[in-house]
Amino acid sequence: MKDFMIDFEEYIRQCEPDKKEKSQNWQTAIGLQQVDGLKPSAYLIETAIQNIEGDITFDEVKKRIDVYYQTQINRQNETDDRTEEADKVSARIAEILSEKTFSFSPVAFLNIHRRLFNGIYTFAGKIRDYNITKSEWALDGETVLYADADNLNETLEFDFEQEKNFDYKGLNMQQVIEHIANFISYLWQIHIFGEGNTRTVAVFLIKYLHKLGFEDINNELFAANSWYFRNALVRANYKNLKKGIYASKKYIVLFLENLLLGYNNILKNRELHIHFELTTNVPANVPVNVPVKDLTITEKLVLDLLKMFPRITYDQIAKKINKNRKTIQRAIVSLKEKGIISRIGSDKSGSWKILK
Repeated sequence: MKDFMIDFEEYIRQCEPDKKEKSQNWQTAIGLQQVDGLKPSAYLIETAIQNIEGDITFDEVKKRIDVYYQTQINRQNETDDRTEEADKVSARIAEILSEKTFSFSPVAFLNIHRRLFNGIYTFAGKIRDYNITKSEWALDGETVLYADADNLNETLEFDFEQEKNFDYKGLNMQQVIEHIANFISYLWQIHIFGEGNTRTVAVFLIKYLHKLGFEDINNELFAANSWYFRNALVRANYKNLKKGIYASKKYIVLFLENLLLGYNNILKNRELHIHFELTTNVPANVPVNVPVKDLTITEKLVLDLLKMFPRITYDQIAKKINKNRKTIQRAIVSLKEKGIISRIGSDKSGSWKILK
């Protein structure tokens, strides 16, 4: 996959701003295919370069790719189909990233998926109506628990509404990054589509960051570390207390620090594997099946939501983690008694503050 990066590096280093931006968008678009193990064709690279040079438009790029695959009569296996997917989705991502329009809404999120996978998946842009599991390398074959198919639309709308109403005023950059890490992790965990979730989330995140004022971010990070980006989202949404494994957003925070602050955090996929976590981060005298923090599973889930949504209500928490209101009340009382959270303002209009 490094070959395509070499093709675009010269444009990024030496060309005028317009060509540089196009090159970065193409590099990002093609690099994101790695999250599903896909690799573009040489024809796609050649066509992308013509677009960067200004010889052809995105519409012409897409038409050429369509014609190219319509004439490939010897295509006989799934690998060929997946190369076609990589080429077509890459072109569509590059086009979306080049557009100066964006709407922060569930409809816009669904529309990105529809545009990326129209003609590739029959469910492009549609919310899945079945539950899913995915065997993850980082989890040694285990799966993240994704949102229930019966509540997907409500869950998506809730997360968008909470983020839309969130006030970034007064936060320092580290706090901003941690909040964005929370939002994007929860959005990914919904896994609202049957396939193509990570690529859709990545494109949406880039567009949203531009809306937040981060217009000069270097999207090349997605090209070089798209697999890390996905595994970081996996680790942000997986816990197994019996094995001493805790959901951790530190990996997605490291990625965002590099992206937004220009940090040089080392991003190594092997450090995302749960075996690496267990052998390097758990004290030698603590059995891996014993929680190292004095919190119940419900308390941890509630705390995660309070961090993400300071104004969330008891009923909203109960619905999100499938518990009753009294259970949530007990968990919050316990978190207060342990000095972990406090309430700022009234019960009706106040918010939660994390003390530890």
